Order: sequence, then C-alpha cells, then structure tokens
Amino acid sequence: MTSWKKGVLSLVLVIGLVLVGSGMVFSQQAESQSKEFEGVVKVAVGKYIYLPQAQGLDIYVAGTVEGGVENLVGKEVKVKATIIPDKANLILAESIELKEGTAYRSVYTRTAEPDFVGYFDPHFRDEYVALNISDINKPEQWEGKAKVKVYGKLQKSTVKEGTETKEVTHIVITDKKGKEIAKVIINGISEYAKFYLNKLRLFDKFWFYLEVKDQVDRKVRIKTKEIFSGNVVFCGLY
Repeated sequence: MTSWKKGVLSLVLVIGLVLVGSGMVFSQQAESQSKEFEGVVKVAVGKYIYLPQAQGLDIYVAGTVEGGVENLVGKEVKVKATIIPDKANLILAESIELKEGTAYRSVYTRTAEPDFVGYFDPHFRDEYVALNISDINKPEQWEGKAKVKVYGKLQKSTVKEGTETKEVTHIVITDKKGKEIAKVIINGISEYAKFYLNKLRLFDKFWFYLEVKDQVDRKVRIKTKEIFSGNVVFCGLY
C-alpha cells in the first residue's frame, strides 16, 4: 500500500474514533442529566406535578397523561425526568409509570416541547413590590405599582348584582390581630399559581404575587374595602 493511501486510511480511522468518542460523551452527558424519582404524587394541576422525592423541583409534563394529570394524585408513580437548563426549579418529565399492584404501567411519554406559558420564574420575585397595607384611606400604599405581592388569605364569597348573584374571589389582608383591613379582587389565577395554591393548602396565609389591573373607585372602596384588582401569577411563603 502506498504511503498516501496509508495516510488517508489513518485519517479515516482517526475521524471515526473521534465521532464514536463524541457520541459516547454526548450519551453519557444526556444520561447524567436524567434522573428517576419514585413516590406518591401529592399535587397535580395542569402541566405540573409535585412529588416530594423530587426534592424541591416541580415536574413539568409536556404531553398527555392517560386518565389526566390530576388522576395521579395519591398514587405511586415512577418518573424519569431531565433537567431544564434555564429553569432552576423545574424538571421535564420524559416518562411516567403508574404502580398497579406490584408492577408499573406506562401512562405518559413526552410527546411535545414545553411552552412554559404562565410559568413564574423565581428569579423574578424581586420585581414584585411587597405592600404594607394599613388603611384603605391611604391609596399611596398601593397605587402606581404594576407588580405587587400581598400577604393574606384567599376568600370566596357570593355577591348580588341586580337580580343575579356571582362568585367573587378576594385576597383578604388583615392586621396582626386578624382584623380585616382590605381586600384585593382576583380577576384570574395562572395555572402555576393554582399549582402552588394546592401545595400551600396546609397554610392559612401566604404571599400572593399579582399583576395589578384596575384601581377601585374610592366610594366603592369605602363600602367594600376592595382596593384594586389583579391577576395572581404565583403564591409562596415569602
């Protein structure tokens, strides 16, 4: 064999070894980013699952779960998930197996890419101003702020408008003695916020992160103690 042919053959072998090695490294990296969790589902809302064994990470489901995500609550599952590099508190479910008797049955395999619509990134917490409401006659305590957080409890009530009644949801703000100071009207709650409402179900009060929509007219405010309305995007203990 001529020297140039030997050179070409050597080059081909080297390239082949490099490609095989790169493939092995990539496979090892992908495997290292994948983890399996086994336990009982405590909360499941929309695209999100809370499994205590995931150690503070929320599990995101991109696809359809047989029987629905909510049907997993209280059941033992085995979840294989991968990290999401730019989402510190989320992992992406690749597969879910439901325990039936002594065996596991597949009820979900990821079929879509996550869209994260409505997801609240914890890095954005600092953008929300903590309100200290002491008096409904001091609008300067809340006006002029687009993103706020308030500490209070959720309350649903029925109000009458003309001949019709409708259900209204408020965040009730109280003083240290538990006396009601003010109310915030909730226009909507994001799916991720609903997920956290369920996670915090054992707590009576916590922080609500809101995007403010409208201010309440003074005459109405005096009568109802409602100060503004907004959409809840997240809930937490701090």
